[in-house]
Amino acid sequence: MEKLNELTTLKMVEEFLENNEFSFLYISRPECSTCHAILYKLRELLGHYPLIHLGHIDANKVEEVAEKFLVFTVPIMLLMIDQKEYIREDRFVRFDRLKKKLDQIYDMYTR
Repeated sequence: MEKLNELTTLKMVEEFLENNEFSFLYISRPECSTCHAILYKLRELLGHYPLIHLGHIDANKVEEVAEKFLVFTVPIMLLMIDQKEYIREDRFVRFDRLKKKLDQIYDMYTR
């Protein structure tokens, strides 16, 4: 299961993105039941991609994240490579489709 980095300030988010070439941001809220279910599956999936680092942001604690990443609903999942967005998934994630996208991008960058 992928290690989860809790990012509690916008500065921490920015440093996380700067320090990790492959960053996956998971933005959620504690009162979102969908968020809890998806996080478990996401951590399991990302365990297959050792270069991708997972950062979790509580949108209630880091309110600026909504503006910075154009977040209108939670959960939001963003794959960032060199601080650029490559994948964006929201509330209704199809994990089979997400895995295919991750496989393609990961293979392209790690060959």
